[in-house]
Amino acid sequence: MDPTLPPRLHPGSHIRVIAPARSRAMVLEHDHSALIERRLGDLGFTVSYGAHVDERDRHDSSSVASRLADLHAAFADPDVDGVLTVIGGFNSNELLPGIDYDLIAANPKVLCGYSDITALQNALLARSGLVSYSGPHWSSFGMRDFFDDTLARFTAAVMDSAPIELRASDWFTDDLWFLDQDDRTRYPTGGWWELQPGVAEGRIVGGNLCTLNLLQGTPFMPSLDGALLFVEDDELTDPVEFRRDLFSLLQLPDAPGVTGLVIGRFQRASNVTREDLADLVAAVPALHGKPVLANADFGHTNPQITFPIGGRARLAVGGPTTLTITH
Repeated sequence: MDPTLPPRLHPGSHIRVIAPARSRAMVLEHDHSALIERRLGDLGFTVSYGAHVDERDRHDSSSVASRLADLHAAFADPDVDGVLTVIGGFNSNELLPGIDYDLIAANPKVLCGYSDITALQNALLARSGLVSYSGPHWSSFGMRDFFDDTLARFTAAVMDSAPIELRASDWFTDDLWFLDQDDRTRYPTGGWWELQPGVAEGRIVGGNLCTLNLLQGTPFMPSLDGALLFVEDDELTDPVEFRRDLFSLLQLPDAPGVTGLVIGRFQRASNVTREDLADLVAAVPALHGKPVLANADFGHTNPQITFPIGGRARLAVGGPTTLTITH
């Protein structure tokens, strides 16, 4: 099916917050909700919460039934315009067999989150045709400092229909900011890493790589044919783990149809280097002759772009290097 872009958000939009992975009760142990609600209010949004967002089990999540109920209620409610996820986690893929994909398809809305939410977003693309957004969680809006770039990129993606010409940030943060809002450090990015030249356009598929790989062999995996891949991973990865995960993804039968690859910024603890990625890219047959760009502003560091999973982008590496979300 052709991907469906949901209506843009605007001042006056009603945002529903749901917890498809970890519970808001866990997040509120370090409570930045006043700043979150003020920021969302400054955008003109009205905010409400799913009935089960504060349920918390032994895994800091809630039952599949509770999480599905909040997801379905958000999309079924005609007064709700967009959906923000509380935070990521490890288990949003548990929801996939129980989702009413026809309901989602009939009521397209902005859905934004990242990390573990990758499983939900790519399944919705595959089964409902919904274009969703990899970008900040509800909890992300509680970052007091160094959040302006992420906020501007979020609003450009979900509130404006103009193409987005992305630019590399010259700094990033990589910290547990929610524990200490005062002691934070900005590091130089070194800009984008141009790993392989070329030009490509395509439908964006991706997000968190190890989470996306959970969909392999299921009915919830979107096609890679014609896809411009965007992938990232967190501090739990390393050069070997990321290599095996990317090889696994690009050994799927439709992987030769991938048009190019954009890799998000790694957390410092992963120890993944430019040299690691250059060696990896050169070794993957499905990437031969295709443009590859790394150290882009998405993943588990800040600032973050917001990009449409199922939307379209254009990548040119070398002479000059550009990355454009064309929607």
